[in-house]
Amino acid sequence: MTSPATPVPAIPPQPNAAASLTGAQKAAVLIMQLGREHSAPVLSQLREAEIEEVATEIVRLRSVQADVVDAVLREFQEAVGTGHTGAGGGVEVAHDLLAASFGAERASAVIDRLAKAHATDAFAFLADADPRTLVNFLSGEHPQVIAVVLAHLQLDQSSVILSGLPAETQVEVAHRIGTMERTNPEMVRVVAEVLERQTSTVLTPGRNAAAVGGVQPLVDLINRADPATERIILENLERKDAALAEAVRAKLFVFEDITTLEDRGVQLVLRQVETGDLAVALKGVTEVVREKVLSNVSERARENLLEEIELLGPQRVSAVEEARAKVVQVIRSLEESGQIILRRGSDDDFVS
Repeated sequence: MTSPATPVPAIPPQPNAAASLTGAQKAAVLIMQLGREHSAPVLSQLREAEIEEVATEIVRLRSVQADVVDAVLREFQEAVGTGHTGAGGGVEVAHDLLAASFGAERASAVIDRLAKAHATDAFAFLADADPRTLVNFLSGEHPQVIAVVLAHLQLDQSSVILSGLPAETQVEVAHRIGTMERTNPEMVRVVAEVLERQTSTVLTPGRNAAAVGGVQPLVDLINRADPATERIILENLERKDAALAEAVRAKLFVFEDITTLEDRGVQLVLRQVETGDLAVALKGVTEVVREKVLSNVSERARENLLEEIELLGPQRVSAVEEARAKVVQVIRSLEESGQIILRRGSDDDFVS
């Protein structure tokens, strides 16, 4: 006689694994399950702000547990024939999904903004750090690591750190910042995490810092450094990468910055510039720049200059830029000889 079967205890209902997810996170999980082809019609119905919010979560959700996927799919009552084994996210997945809906160019623009925001957040703990302290932590690092960090800090911090590094390291770091267009988000995250662990005992977290890279950030950084540091960096950069050095020099002082010169300095500059070049350089400038120049020449010279500008007619942009470059070259030459002083980032005013 068979003994009665032992009753199997009922399995208590499992809590909803997706209960703690936000709406954007649930949408991200669902879209990752749909894949590139089937997600395109869904994404095309969203506003751009919603797309960026979902894409942000796709980037963050590098892996999703199968029970979470199941819970999300049940909640949305969608059937996905992938075996419910979970899904992977990341930058590449987010880009592919967006590209299928809006094209590669728009997808790249959205991902670039997201990557920049994430990189900024990664180094937020250094926002209020004393840059002189950071020099000690960074001086022994590889120039590429230092470049990544400086490119994501505030300019006032970066300039002090760069000035505190050995001369040979300065030029290596400057070169890498100047040639760095994009950074791998994963590398940025790893660098930030390691640095945060190293500095955790002496630094306190602060507000978010800006994240940039390329020639202009390097120019902004050098503009805030002391003249000796600027000279050392540019001289060494010239030997290492002449093209980058020239690009930096060309941007260190632009023609419109002539308004920051004292009148005596402007007059010194104008004495060494041909009237024809000056007339072309003044084409299309703002009224402030125009008046700064015209107020520093004689009445007769002013009339002649205005007449020549009028007779010139429309000029090619390249011709105007070339003429302005000649004026900037004169300004840089006068600065190097000590005849004029260029006003920098937060320089103090002089007193007599």
